[in-house]
Amino acid sequence: MRRWKLLLACAVLPMVLWLALPLGSSASPQGRLAQIQDKIEVTRWKIGRRKGVEKVLSSDIARWSARIGSLEHRIDRLRTREGELQADLDAKRAELVATQEKLRSERRRLARLRSRLAEGRRILERRLVELYQADKPDVVTVVLNSKGFADLLERGEFLRRIRNQDEQIIKIVRTAKADATATAKRLDRLERRQQQLTAIVLARRNQVAQAKMGLLSTQVGLRRTRQGKQRALSNVRAERHDLQENLEQMEAQSAKIASTLRAASAGPTLSAGPIKRGSGQLIWPVNGPITGSFGEARPGHMHAGIDIAAAEGTPIRAADSGKVVLLQGVGSSGGYGNFTCIAHSASMATCYAHQSRFGTSMGANVSQGQVIGYVGNTGHSFGAHLHFEVRINGAPVSPLAYL
Repeated sequence: MRRWKLLLACAVLPMVLWLALPLGSSASPQGRLAQIQDKIEVTRWKIGRRKGVEKVLSSDIARWSARIGSLEHRIDRLRTREGELQADLDAKRAELVATQEKLRSERRRLARLRSRLAEGRRILERRLVELYQADKPDVVTVVLNSKGFADLLERGEFLRRIRNQDEQIIKIVRTAKADATATAKRLDRLERRQQQLTAIVLARRNQVAQAKMGLLSTQVGLRRTRQGKQRALSNVRAERHDLQENLEQMEAQSAKIASTLRAASAGPTLSAGPIKRGSGQLIWPVNGPITGSFGEARPGHMHAGIDIAAAEGTPIRAADSGKVVLLQGVGSSGGYGNFTCIAHSASMATCYAHQSRFGTSMGANVSQGQVIGYVGNTGHSFGAHLHFEVRINGAPVSPLAYL
């Protein structure tokens, strides 16, 4: 995004500075028109650049839109996953609550059993103390002191009642102890289950948190992408709008100056001068020194003709008889400005670029030496001159071989 802004700023700044320079009240109408037309050409070129940038941005926006769509699908999946995790989390929480309630119940039961066991042990201890301290006979004493079998039976019934009472106490103690042990084991299992559920709940919470963080991060990325896209489009459109306004103003000014020139065209014009011939079949279209040679290396291309210096408005003669097969204005000639091509045969044609205005029309038959236009400074040009080309079967060749 910053790269686009820098490129656009670098492209706009020279044009703004150039447009801000005064044309000067002392400049001739032809000179002012040439300057304005040159600025119009450059502005059109810059508008074309903006359109190219918009096309690139549109392509980028399409890719971003596809990515946004993919991210939105991911968001939907994350939301679905978040809902599933929340439902699972709620179930685990309910299970944990139930387990915790069971755990509290078992702890209360264990406390009661332990209290019961302790009470039974206290009763048993008192019973043992009583048996030890009392004069009541124990089993050995009863057997030794019995006078006979009948006496032993009577004494045995007495011992049985004592034994039953003691066994009941012992049974209570044993049962309480067994229940306490079983309850302690269940309590241990419940505690382990509680730990497992707690770990599961924490893990689920972490998953939900991560899902939410991913969702938030994705949403932030979407917002930034959309904001960047909107800023880029707004900048390019605003700059192209400004360029278009400047272009309209310059075209209006150019039309006004052109109207002034047409009104003044009834007066005397520059002379074409004597026809200059060389050793070839073509005459020189204008008289003047060569300022640019055929085949010179130019930025991005080879110079396809020769440049002949001449004053702006100098008439341009047809180098030979033929038919006008191409007549292009500044906006459609791709830098040639006002551009004319004349076919002299099935294989040979001559072309004339950067004219200030045309002196012929499309399809017109012209004779050698006839004025077909006027020297200018339109298109990609720096100073009034004629760019002259000779083409054989469409390919440019050195004009000097035919002049």
